[in-house]
Amino acid sequence: MSNSSSMDAAPTPAPAPAVAPGAPPPLTGTALVLGTISLSLATFMNVLDSSIANVSLPAIAGDLGVSPVQGTWVITSFGVANAISVPLTGWLTQRFGAVRLFTMSVLLFVLASWLCGFAHSLEMLVAARVFQGLVAGPMIPLSQTLLLASYPKHKAGTALALWGMTTLVAPVVGPLLGGWITDNVTWPWIFYINVPVGLFAAGLTWSIYRSRETPVKKLPIDTIGLALLVLWVGSLQVMLDKGKELDWFASNQIVALAVIAVVGLAVFIVWELTDDHPVVDLRLFARRNFLFGASVLSIAYGLFFGNVVLLPLWLQQHMGYTATAAGFALAPVGVLAILLSPVVGRKVSVWDPRAMASFAFVVFAIVLLMRSRFTTDTDLAAIMVPTILQGGALAFFFIPLTTLTLSGITPERIAAAAGLSNFVRITAGAMGTSISTTLWENRATLHHHHLAERLALGDVPETQAIETLQRQGFSHDQALAYLNRLVDQQAFTRAADDIFLASAILFLVLIAFVWLTRRPPKMGAPVDAGGAH
Repeated sequence: MSNSSSMDAAPTPAPAPAVAPGAPPPLTGTALVLGTISLSLATFMNVLDSSIANVSLPAIAGDLGVSPVQGTWVITSFGVANAISVPLTGWLTQRFGAVRLFTMSVLLFVLASWLCGFAHSLEMLVAARVFQGLVAGPMIPLSQTLLLASYPKHKAGTALALWGMTTLVAPVVGPLLGGWITDNVTWPWIFYINVPVGLFAAGLTWSIYRSRETPVKKLPIDTIGLALLVLWVGSLQVMLDKGKELDWFASNQIVALAVIAVVGLAVFIVWELTDDHPVVDLRLFARRNFLFGASVLSIAYGLFFGNVVLLPLWLQQHMGYTATAAGFALAPVGVLAILLSPVVGRKVSVWDPRAMASFAFVVFAIVLLMRSRFTTDTDLAAIMVPTILQGGALAFFFIPLTTLTLSGITPERIAAAAGLSNFVRITAGAMGTSISTTLWENRATLHHHHLAERLALGDVPETQAIETLQRQGFSHDQALAYLNRLVDQQAFTRAADDIFLASAILFLVLIAFVWLTRRPPKMGAPVDAGGAH
């Protein structure tokens, strides 16, 4: 996703800033091929990095001496930082130029990736991921800008199709590559591999595009609005990430973070609605389609992404899967997405996008209902079937909902609208991760308590089970640990099932809100793929 991320879905970046009227002519021949490769590589690296870490979380957490739930900060920190930087892309592009900004973003991303791999503590890794998320914001929308400017107008569809395939293939490769690297090399290399790829992409981009720089001008920026945005979003995310660890509102730190988040949000809303150059245009929420479209897209993405992070954690911690095997179980999600996305892109201006999004949510609900029946005996084939089906849901998810969200918005406000929609969506993805992993642990604790009670009162009391294990050569402590491990496995499996079932119900509820939007005019121009993929 952008980047959430995150295994993330294909991102939905803001449509790239419009090319100036006096733009240079399209590229041809070798320059066009190399330009497409350089931009695609940078996009691929960015999206890959949001999905490659998911299957490596247990290894990262173990190596850094923290719990796997604390390890999810590696994902949420990137997502929140990325969400904050996305709305700034338009201002930064006009201030520094698209080519210069894109190249610098790629180079800083390379530096951030090296720092991530070099990290020796969770704090250092999270700081590096925040840096990586901040510099990643402009990369995806600007890759699209430069790609569109490279092709003749009549080949824009081809350019966007190439761009879209890159963003869809990366989530397939991410879990497989991340799992293999974690098992066969070491987890820092999931970040180090960006170094040669990024340096090559940056060098190639600069050599081809430096003579095609966009005009620059100094514009005012809403520094107070930006500071308030960082304050309330950061406080809310830290509260969600550390809440379980600090026993929620029994902790003064959590209470303080909650107060800062609420007050910061309130002041931010007032400031943004009254400032002449707001960092995000909150007035867009006055539009019915934007309000319901962006809200549904964000909540659904939060649900989706929370479950995407939860699944490999459960597989590796409680089902005995290696990182490679977990990556293999997650990878097929891209197959149907790659096959169906071009069809959806062509038909979204003909079919009713509300019906298409509703279909996606029904498929998501079916996928999650199938997962809610997982047991400790579920095999790889049964785990992969809903993963494959989920790819079909993804194809019908982003494009129709983005079309609905941006419907009726004037061209000059499209970039602001897509930027705001992406900010809300990426933030929701990070929060969805924190909420789902916290609920998973809470439900597991509850199930563990119930299972232990049943074990004590059951046909085979705990003492008898321990004696049986001791006769098989276990010491008393080993027998207790073995029993506890079995109970834990069952408890966390049932807890995961609870999350899957609740998410399925919420997806079905969201369908009602999809139909509160108005249908865009039939046969209208398809939405810019910048908001689609």
